[in-house]
Amino acid sequence: MSAINFDRLGEILETLTEAFEASAAAHDRDASFPFENFELLHRHGLLALTVAASHGGGGANLTTTARVVRAVARGEPSTALVLVMQYLSHRIVIPEWPESLRNVLAEDAVRRGGLINALRVEPELGTPARGGMPATTARRVPDGWRLSGTKIYSTGIPALRWLNVWASTDESDPRIGYFVVPRDSAGITVHETWNHLGMRASGSHDVVFYEVFVPVTHAPDLRAPAQWAERGPDELSWMIVLQNVIYDAVAEATRDWLVRYLLDRTPTNLGAPLASLPRFQEAVGEIEARLLTNRTLLDAATQAADRGAHWPADRMLLVKHTVTTNVIAVTSRALEITGNPGLSRHNPLERHHRNVLCSRIHTPQDDMILQAAGRAAFTRPR
Repeated sequence: MSAINFDRLGEILETLTEAFEASAAAHDRDASFPFENFELLHRHGLLALTVAASHGGGGANLTTTARVVRAVARGEPSTALVLVMQYLSHRIVIPEWPESLRNVLAEDAVRRGGLINALRVEPELGTPARGGMPATTARRVPDGWRLSGTKIYSTGIPALRWLNVWASTDESDPRIGYFVVPRDSAGITVHETWNHLGMRASGSHDVVFYEVFVPVTHAPDLRAPAQWAERGPDELSWMIVLQNVIYDAVAEATRDWLVRYLLDRTPTNLGAPLASLPRFQEAVGEIEARLLTNRTLLDAATQAADRGAHWPADRMLLVKHTVTTNVIAVTSRALEITGNPGLSRHNPLERHHRNVLCSRIHTPQDDMILQAAGRAAFTRPR
């Protein structure tokens, strides 16, 4: 692993985008995990970008982190999604844990590129963002816990070294929290169930835990259910910006492919590129307007977060809703005006469209966002 070369970061990111783009179609077709992408990211120190500088990481702010995520997502967005989970873990979650565990995870990320992600969603519960007790249970034993249960949509599981498992205890007054489990622990079985419309290279398979031993030191944050409050402003800003930069980058790649196609395509009956026709100019103009809206919102929210002037929660949630709506509209419009070439799997447009459809599934979903925005509007002074 090399230290992050921030002076050459732009050049490095251009190279990574190109390399990831070259294999993106094959990984999408086969639903194969892009291990080689993470080897490249580790080689440039980028798997430790948000690890604190005091631990040998990049200590990057949100502006730099979003720049890296955008470049990766333009090449291969499933890689970017796994990367975002790594960045959020090391910037938001892990710093709140005891120093001994924090040091282990930071050193592993820096030296070996060790990836971590939170495993929260379950077959019966769905996403815990809507409430409820996880069925995954930790049973107290001498020196630790025994963990059993099933998690679904475990993004990045083919390459993860650490599993941050959301579970409840078997105590008379159950607590909920995180249990940090090495991937190679006995009792873990991965079922390769991920066969999705989009983000097919993310390896988001099912994971079954059966009596997996977790040392007491690896249960860093257990609380009564009522003590798990809503996300703080720093966590919310980082989560909303980074997740939505992924899909905005895919929409930008859509625009770039579409412009090249319209400039290059010259039907014999027209004798000029399709780009010369007003209806195509209007369509691309509509796309440009949506991308400008997205970039303006994401950049402004990012800069506010880096200044410590976080936007209110209802406003940050509307950023997610707006970006999601716009990226889907961009790829849909591009498909509408290109017809068969856009739908052909020989071209990336249909893949871009399938990938951005996944933006809707990330927590929080549109109904929660719009209800929160409506409640905030009714309570705001006039």
